[in-house]
Amino acid sequence: MQTSKRRILVTSALPYANGSIHLGHLLEHIQTDIWVRFQRLRGHECYSVCADDAHGTPVMLKAQELGITPEQMVEQTRTEHEKDLNDFLISYDNYYVTHSPENKAACELVYNKLNENGYISKRTISQLYDPEKEMFLPDRFVKGTCPNCGAEDQNGDNCDVCGATYSPTEVKNPRSVVSGATPILKDSEHFFFDLPQFEGMLKEWIRSGAIKNEMANKLEEWFEQGLQQWDISRDSPYFGFEIPNAPGKFFYVWVDAPVGYMASFKNYADKHGINDDEFWQKGNNTELYHFIGKDITYFHCLFWPAMLEGAGFRKPTGVNIHGFVTVNGAKMSKTRGTFIKASTYLEHLNPEYLRYYFASKLNDNVTDIDLNFEDFVQKVNADLVGKVVNIASRCAGFITKKFDAKLSENIENPSLLKEFQDAEQSIADAIENRQYHKAIRDIMTLADKANVYIDAQAPWVTIKDESKQVFTHDVCSLGIHLFRILMVYLTPVVPKLSESAQAFLNDQFTWESIQEVKIGHSINKFKAMLQRVDTDKVTAMVEASKEHLKATAEKKIAAPQTPSTTNAEAEEAKSTIEPIGDTISFEDFAKVDLRIAKIVHAEAVEKADKLLRLECDIGNETRQVFAGIKSAYKAEDLIGKHTVVVANLAPRKMRFGMSEGMVLAAGPGGQDLYILEPHSGASPGMRVK
Repeated sequence: MQTSKRRILVTSALPYANGSIHLGHLLEHIQTDIWVRFQRLRGHECYSVCADDAHGTPVMLKAQELGITPEQMVEQTRTEHEKDLNDFLISYDNYYVTHSPENKAACELVYNKLNENGYISKRTISQLYDPEKEMFLPDRFVKGTCPNCGAEDQNGDNCDVCGATYSPTEVKNPRSVVSGATPILKDSEHFFFDLPQFEGMLKEWIRSGAIKNEMANKLEEWFEQGLQQWDISRDSPYFGFEIPNAPGKFFYVWVDAPVGYMASFKNYADKHGINDDEFWQKGNNTELYHFIGKDITYFHCLFWPAMLEGAGFRKPTGVNIHGFVTVNGAKMSKTRGTFIKASTYLEHLNPEYLRYYFASKLNDNVTDIDLNFEDFVQKVNADLVGKVVNIASRCAGFITKKFDAKLSENIENPSLLKEFQDAEQSIADAIENRQYHKAIRDIMTLADKANVYIDAQAPWVTIKDESKQVFTHDVCSLGIHLFRILMVYLTPVVPKLSESAQAFLNDQFTWESIQEVKIGHSINKFKAMLQRVDTDKVTAMVEASKEHLKATAEKKIAAPQTPSTTNAEAEEAKSTIEPIGDTISFEDFAKVDLRIAKIVHAEAVEKADKLLRLECDIGNETRQVFAGIKSAYKAEDLIGKHTVVVANLAPRKMRFGMSEGMVLAAGPGGQDLYILEPHSGASPGMRVK
């Protein structure tokens, strides 16, 4: 049953304007697009907008490195992003950019309202300052020695080795990753948004159904720690919008990024005669939904609704939060070729393969989605080609050749047709609630029933019997009716395949048309709609990703490095092999007791972004070890593995507990970490010599 017409505005998180779209980004854009296409198919007024997140220090420095203005770089990147998204059939009404006149005006409007309402204050703070580049340094642009464990070359706000978090001013031996200079402390007046004033409202809102309880529970931790005033300003030089009446002070990127949703929609609305205010004002019969990744939950579920409330605007109807993408059970890796750009994928594979595969995995929680290439090939070939399209290919030829390309006037099995139609509500509910995996499962169950029916009636046999021509016509016609309903259900997921089906069926799909039965309807000649996934093309895509990264690295090595090159870019241009350490004696090495250990338990450490807590059996006892490998491994994947630990390392007390050893791993860090695994036969307690 069709619901009353709704008015909906949908946004996706804004891709940052200093890198290419990759498969991780596409999970969100595909999830959003399926939901939006579904709403439109049902006849609702549904708008979908996005934009490039253009501001911030990284964009400014990257543009300097390239020898162009930030505006030029942002426009180049926006054009690339928009093309990639269009090629993946993402149907945004408007794909804009945060560096726009609409966003500048909207940011100033929101800020001025917050200021007038008493939610903005100023105070002087001390920050690390690069004396060579003459700029204050964001946390990520400071490196140094961890003040907790003494590990070198750690980030300015957290340690990959021990998991400690701290202020950049606490880092020992700090250095600027922009210039390499030793930063100094310098005072500066900053602007703050009074987030704590909104604690009561936020607690009520996150339990209103706007977000799932899973993430609401996580956000409760922020209230337990106590909400803090939010620093919303940055000092010159900075690529962004200047704060009104504050020369040299700029809005922090996370102020103007969500306001960019307003700006992108206004840019579209002004061109199409739409009153965009109705979607942001309180009390209007409109809906507002954001689709985001779990890593930016607190910005969208604490800061953003508080800003909206403080400025007098409506809060989101819902914030839909998803997990990350892993590939073949591991984090996307540049070295393994599984960090795949959208453009590289498109050079080898049909975008609808990925749309369907992600849909078959996506649900309404924040569980990470694994793209397993073997499963990917099997699922697409078996489901879309082997089940759905196969129904049309098995029935269409008989109708066009023997029955003048017209469907029968009779329904051979009304109960089967009704079963397909009656699934409408449950499939609609599943898609509405982002339980895409359930919708796909139900659709494929119906597809199986259609194929079983056709197999049982065997029209390729009955067509040879002159007395069964009418029966054959009825059977094949019902097969086409069933195919049509399946394709209406699948239209939001595979829109191009749906277009091919509509052309073949001489039809135009709406959700309401599921209940229509087009008896006696003329169809067109069947043409191949979808090719099977070729495993060789998947392999070629992975190899091409490796080759591209190698070529990029070689290019950067060859290019002269300027002082403005960021640390991350400079390090990419260097060899990935670290220099050999100072020579030690055999006696020194012999002091290190390395043992084979079996990981008998593993779990993530709450409030630690990079730590896993491992219980390691080393033969005669079980040790607790905290390892900074969460970025590369899921806890459950480590249980039962054998590895190597430093067994005689002095225990170290951490805020999460006592760490009684160290797991050995190779790699530069982040997603590219690989624990050492001995060959089979090695057992817990064996000494590594």
